[in-house]
Amino acid sequence: MADQLLQQAQDIFEGQIDFEGQKLAELFSTIILTITALLALALGFYQQSIWVTLWVGLGGTAATFFVVVPPWPIYNENPEKWLRANSAMSGAGIEVDGKRIK
Repeated sequence: MADQLLQQAQDIFEGQIDFEGQKLAELFSTIILTITALLALALGFYQQSIWVTLWVGLGGTAATFFVVVPPWPIYNENPEKWLRANSAMSGAGIEVDGKRIK
């Protein structure tokens, strides 16, 4: 029972994302932060208040954190197929100074 709970907690906090998920997370963060910065600048200029600009920017940063940091399943839709450890160098046929490396 405890092992199952530990395994579930490990799966949640491990943060498995693939390379396409990393690219998607970067795209999301760029878009959200750009929109937030433009919105914060416009609202702060309209109200002539630096506090409005800072709080809107802080809210956008928090929203970006919520969207990008957790390992949402959308970030792991294309997992990599890794080679087995014992077959990594077998039959590679590498030669150095005329000697074959196993």
